[in-house]
Amino acid sequence: MTEPAGTTEAGIGDRSDSINDSAWPATSTVLQPQSRATLADVGRLAGVSPKTVSRVILGSANVADDTRDRVLTAARSLRFRPNHLARNLRHGSVTNIVAFVIGDLKNPFYFLVAAGIERELARHGLMMILASTDDDPATEERVVETLLKQRVRALLMTPIASDQGYLEGERQLGTPVVCIDRPANNLIADAVVLANFEGTANAVRQLISAGHRRIAFVCSPASLYTHQERLRGYRHALREAGITDAAQWERLEEVDGPSAEDSVRDLLSLPQPPTAIVAGNNRASSGVVRALGNRFDAVAFIGFDDFELADAAGITVVAYDPAELGKQAARLVVERLDDPLAPPRQIEIPTRLIRRGSGEIAHPASASLN
Repeated sequence: MTEPAGTTEAGIGDRSDSINDSAWPATSTVLQPQSRATLADVGRLAGVSPKTVSRVILGSANVADDTRDRVLTAARSLRFRPNHLARNLRHGSVTNIVAFVIGDLKNPFYFLVAAGIERELARHGLMMILASTDDDPATEERVVETLLKQRVRALLMTPIASDQGYLEGERQLGTPVVCIDRPANNLIADAVVLANFEGTANAVRQLISAGHRRIAFVCSPASLYTHQERLRGYRHALREAGITDAAQWERLEEVDGPSAEDSVRDLLSLPQPPTAIVAGNNRASSGVVRALGNRFDAVAFIGFDDFELADAAGITVVAYDPAELGKQAARLVVERLDDPLAPPRQIEIPTRLIRRGSGEIAHPASASLN
């Protein structure tokens, strides 16, 4: 049935009481975003050609002062921003942007590294952008290829996939590739890594000096270069002390395996549980703390990587300067841009043991002798 004239769709009141639609702009006018101003738009407003606008934007001296002022005023009025990326691509060049491909965005390690990168790049007129693989090896190549299509000046990355050979062609075209925290696989590239082996060996030596011999090592994922190096340092220090039966105290988990917390609970349930634990990274350290619970003062513990509140909790850690890691990586980028044919370099950032108490807990038998 046709609705009676003068009523609203809900049948309440008349049109004089309703909102007058004609008083409002059309929906498309309100919601549709404005297109960005072009060189031609600025030229029309300033009364000059697009070519003159381009000369002004690029800082050419061949433009009269009054013309320059008109163009700059028009550009400000239209909120014009030059598309340097498009200009570089037209000339077959690259941008001044350096990409940093990180793993998990939730890991504060990467942001500390990025801070060091950004400060150093800025000194050389370069900018940094971040992209994440979410620690998924399957997405690494896709993320990297997307960045390379933007003609970034160089690529910094923390490799997560097992093979970076797909970058060899790009490297040969002159794009510097610098790996951070772990070296590339099947690719000739510069790298900045930590003193993983020595750092973990020193942690184990500290625990041995406190009288411990049943020392566990917990990390995930075990396949990473960093964790393999830390495991190697752990085993080396134990062999130095004549301890050869440590395999029973190793918990080398993969991403889809038990958590560090579960691994520590399993270790503590053994007939002869470890009296000390070394965690392979900050995530593992968090699992160790949760698993120890009220036994925190009875089991010695050292974590690799400092982490939030570790100082307040009195946790001994193997520490380093993440910003220095980034700074050195950025320097390698600049050096590679200056000398593309230089031999590849690998820089090792030193670690240090910060003693806060948990790593100095003596073995019960040793303590009873004092």
